[in-house]
Amino acid sequence: MTSKVFLTRLKLNAFRNYAEASLRLDQRHVVLTGDNGSGKTNLLEAISFLSPGRGLRRATLSDVTQVGAENIGFSIFAEVTGMDGDVAIGTGVEGEGETLSRRLRLNGTPVKSVDELTDHLRVLWLTPSMDGLFTGSSSDRRRFLDRLVLSLDPSHGRRASDFEKAMRGRNRLLSDGRFDPLWLEGIEKQMAELGISMAVARHEMLGLLRALIESRENDANFPTASLTLSGFMDGEFHRPAVDLEDEYLALLKDNRYRDAGAGRTLEGPHRADLYVRHAEKDMDAGRCSTGEQKALLVGLILAHAQLTANMTGHAPVLLLDEIAAHLDEGRRAALFDLIHALGGQSFMTGTDASMFSGLQDRAQFFNVSDGSIG
Repeated sequence: MTSKVFLTRLKLNAFRNYAEASLRLDQRHVVLTGDNGSGKTNLLEAISFLSPGRGLRRATLSDVTQVGAENIGFSIFAEVTGMDGDVAIGTGVEGEGETLSRRLRLNGTPVKSVDELTDHLRVLWLTPSMDGLFTGSSSDRRRFLDRLVLSLDPSHGRRASDFEKAMRGRNRLLSDGRFDPLWLEGIEKQMAELGISMAVARHEMLGLLRALIESRENDANFPTASLTLSGFMDGEFHRPAVDLEDEYLALLKDNRYRDAGAGRTLEGPHRADLYVRHAEKDMDAGRCSTGEQKALLVGLILAHAQLTANMTGHAPVLLLDEIAAHLDEGRRAALFDLIHALGGQSFMTGTDASMFSGLQDRAQFFNVSDGSIG
């Protein structure tokens, strides 16, 4: 049985279109309705900053500060009944220009790393911008996959960031024609260790997710997603990680002149791609109808939320932007029942409150209008 994690208070200052905003919440789900552009998604984005990373829009810190308040910077405060008990979370920015950085306080005490947020809650989201995931770029699917991994393995984000940094350093050396073996071997050893760790974490998470999906009874409302990861050392991840590191290290060394000519590193976890198929139709997700793609994505997010709850013992906080817009009444009702069965708190947005009537008293309802909440 999972324990419930939920927000009881959310307060914003100088965040997007909110000069100030405050919400008092209970354990129920939260529905935010209002016209397009009123600030519903901004509230979800603020909650997404209660997790590591750049939030659900991947915005820069300067972009989320309200126009005219750049000299102050934004702040987000939340009271959470979390995985480690009640906690007060405060995050915002300090510095200015290129020195702008994110700060974090837990119970009023500064902490060094935003990764500590994962000790208190896990946050997952689904936004309309993700609707094109199956037909978009492989980089979008990798980012999606890495967010899924991060919710189970908080150190994954740091590994990915360090790998990208090391790879950029190697690319610079090669493009400058500096084939110093001492420098390159050191960078490539780091890349091999980090790259294989990243790839192993991705494969392990997908294996767990596949097993969960296969063990569940099929819900006719949401098709089953069949998941495959390929594009980097395919079929090799049954072997010990140390052997894979040696193999990737040798590959990097052998490909130095090839990579120098290409101006980039041609082999690595940054080239992997997530492939999704509609299991019942045995069809690539990219060839499915728009409605089927949406249903596949919703089902996949809900399955991963269940996996997160199973692995951590705590259901994640879900941010579901415009979730009901393209679902018929029956599918909406099924969705609400599945969300509620997860045992966590969900934040949902829409333009019409009647679309969420199936939640009844399982949710709190708020109207959002031009940066105010009622």
